[in-house]
Amino acid sequence: MTFKRSDLPRDFLFGAATSAYQIEGQSFGGAGPCIWDSYAATPDNVIRNEHGAIACDHYHRFEEDLDLVANGHFDAYRFSTNWSRILPEGRGTVNQEGLDFYDRLVDAQLARGLRPFLTLYHWELPSALQDVGGWTNPDIADWFADYARIVMQRIGDRVSHTATINEPICVSWIGHFIGRHAPGHRDIRDTARAMHHVLKAHGRAVSALRSDGYGDMGIVINVTHYEPVDDSRQAAIANDRADAIFNRWFLQGVFKGSYPDVALEGLGPHMPRGWEADMAEIAQPVDWLGMNYYFRTLTGPADDAWPALQHHDGDLPKTQMGWEISPEGFYKELTRCARDFSGDVPIYVTENGMANADALADGAVEDTIRTRYLDDHIGAVIRAERDGVPLKGYFAWSLLDNYEWAFGYERRFGLVHVDFDTQTRTPKASYRALRAALQRN
Repeated sequence: MTFKRSDLPRDFLFGAATSAYQIEGQSFGGAGPCIWDSYAATPDNVIRNEHGAIACDHYHRFEEDLDLVANGHFDAYRFSTNWSRILPEGRGTVNQEGLDFYDRLVDAQLARGLRPFLTLYHWELPSALQDVGGWTNPDIADWFADYARIVMQRIGDRVSHTATINEPICVSWIGHFIGRHAPGHRDIRDTARAMHHVLKAHGRAVSALRSDGYGDMGIVINVTHYEPVDDSRQAAIANDRADAIFNRWFLQGVFKGSYPDVALEGLGPHMPRGWEADMAEIAQPVDWLGMNYYFRTLTGPADDAWPALQHHDGDLPKTQMGWEISPEGFYKELTRCARDFSGDVPIYVTENGMANADALADGAVEDTIRTRYLDDHIGAVIRAERDGVPLKGYFAWSLLDNYEWAFGYERRFGLVHVDFDTQTRTPKASYRALRAALQRN
């Protein structure tokens, strides 16, 4: 890699990121059923109907996995707690075995000199809560705040930073409008409510945790770089609509206390009654922002019903996911975010990486394309930081090949190769390259 640690301030953190359902193994430790168990059990939702029952068996192998983080010269580890592991019914009786696991996990990070970055929700909603409406039910804000308090009362004294929710667009739009994520709905009314309630839950949890004395609170928002497919006015309008729905809805909601008018044109008639009263709590100050970034998308108009968008293939190289690789788009989104929304609030890049059809050959994985991807995107971070963006850290996605949601175990994002039959971990060439770049003199 071409970058050096010295290209960024000495207190800038490098980390690796994971999420609970994708690596832990849902069948272990007393976890209750969650919406991804149901989604995966429904034919045609997930490649080969694969599920997260075992995943990477991180539940039993976390010591080995944290050794990989520490030996990679990372400073921090981003992980998530599993709502359905801690509260199998979503509310009520706590599964102490689940809390004990996260207690051990945090202590093991600290023992290795790693800073624990906690995400409270990374999509494993307990099925019992889905039975009563899930993210379409306004009471979920209180359910989530109660869950957040239970987690923080156990491990909040030792975590470095806490994010409420990961990628609210995936929780709401992709899960309720497109149906490609759990719970697999395709209903605009459900979507409007979920898009609002996911931010209401964020705000309610921040309020609850601040009242309990906790700080360093944030949220993780994924941002895609949208560009119009051509120079037409129609393409520009469609592109602005896409950016409003997928990016600005959440950034503007959290930092400005409002939603984009162009998004409300379609979602407004389906919003919950009195939603405006929630905006002050949603927009209360956060201590930091997590930004996830992966790709650029070209957008044009479509003849369909609202939102009348069509995404087009561009001429940039693509990952195994078909996503266009654009470090320049990353730079533009980092600078736009600070300029238009978050201001001086510290920004951590909480996910950035790529899927590749990695193959193990002679005991090694030569993923030079991922090495180049990471180097180029960290280069964009360096450029943005020098241009005044208050960037404080970068987390590669992901530490391990894992359960990639609707793509099952086919798409590999990891710095470390996982043989899902034997659970053997093999650091890839990208891991070794990043390790060398991160080694301190």
